[in-house]
Amino acid sequence: MARGANPPDDEEAGMLRMSLLEHLEELRSRILRAMAGVGVAFVLSMFFGDWLWRVVARPAMEALRTLGYRPQIVFTTPTEAFLTVWVKMPMLVSVFLASPWVLYPVWAFVAPGMYRHERRWGATFVIVSAGLFLLGGGFGYFVAFHNGRTFLLGAGKDLDIVPLISVSDYFDLFVEVMVGLGLVFELPALIFLLTLMGVATPSFLLRQSRYAVLLIVVVAAVVTPTTDWFNLMLFAVPMIVLYYAGVGAGYVLVRRREGRGLPGQRGIWWATGAAVVAGAGYVAARRRGFRVASHWPFLAR
Repeated sequence: MARGANPPDDEEAGMLRMSLLEHLEELRSRILRAMAGVGVAFVLSMFFGDWLWRVVARPAMEALRTLGYRPQIVFTTPTEAFLTVWVKMPMLVSVFLASPWVLYPVWAFVAPGMYRHERRWGATFVIVSAGLFLLGGGFGYFVAFHNGRTFLLGAGKDLDIVPLISVSDYFDLFVEVMVGLGLVFELPALIFLLTLMGVATPSFLLRQSRYAVLLIVVVAAVVTPTTDWFNLMLFAVPMIVLYYAGVGAGYVLVRRREGRGLPGQRGIWWATGAAVVAGAGYVAARRRGFRVASHWPFLAR
């Protein structure tokens, strides 16, 4: 037995035993609580409908001004604008706002089947998962829309095709990008959870990484709004990093279960610090008017 590992009897005693009906009742209770949290966030979001819509519509307005078109979004049915601005948009915002509240029941539902010491990771799992979901939405808004809006709206300019954007069509695309990338950024949390439940192992995921990278590149090619390699890499590289981050988190989990320390822990802390500094520098550069370019030094005003 590895040093620091708990005896099997103690570990088994730390797991809760529940019948099938008890599991179903627990699942029903968790779903109702999650829906209640989303409902509260939905009501709060409705009070900021005007401001939220201006934030959502800003990428399209800026792109239309850049292309020389009149910055406007139209609606074609009497209820289209109302349903989008005051129903659909608060629903989207409430999903992001209530993401910690929604993710906690997920953890609480699977926690009874875990060891006692593993249940202590619940708060960390919820915070990290919600942060990744919000980070994915931010990536969709600031990167995906930033790099794709002008290309999409100006695709027919040389053919004298004038864009006439409807409220619902624009918002549907916005939802697909925001929620889609939010879910993609949950990949590390999903891999960690699968490792925790014993469904996958870090060694298996590393052996299959070539297929995972291929699938990620295919997905990035589908969701990338332009056809150049730079924007393809802009989507694919973060997704590949997220995959290996999930594998790394699973590796740490396995080492902890076996009672072994983490090799190269100091180097990992240094790498994490460097990544945080690089991210902060990128945000500061964007705030000063710089943008990512496809040529050296990869920043331009």
